[in-house]
Amino acid sequence: VQLQASGGGSVRAGDSLRLSCAVSGRAFSRSVMAWFRQAPGKEREFVAGIRWSGDTSLYRDSVKGRFTISRDSDKNMVFLQMNNLKPEDTAVYSCAADLAARFITRTVDAYTSWGQGTQVTVSS
Repeated sequence: VQLQASGGGSVRAGDSLRLSCAVSGRAFSRSVMAWFRQAPGKEREFVAGIRWSGDTSLYRDSVKGRFTISRDSDKNMVFLQMNNLKPEDTAVYSCAADLAARFITRTVDAYTSWGQGTQVTVSS
């Protein structure tokens, strides 16, 4: 499966951005799709994940209530709507797929397909 992320940019604190991830390739009806981020000097961290069926999602605590992950199965797209952005959200955001997932995991190594990152910069 191939993933391509887009939608990053430079915004002020309190603004919103929507990241998109185009998904193509093999069938992924049982996949989990996720967004990760990596800030300079820090490890990559899980942000949000969603089962391709759309019935379950998971968020890291610091983005709950501000970020929403969704998918459009007709268009093979995954989105991350980010509201009320904070400077600590600044990072390179990447979409990823766990093609044989039974559940959503926060573990980086479980995700075998990755898209290129898109930079999100939030100024105070």
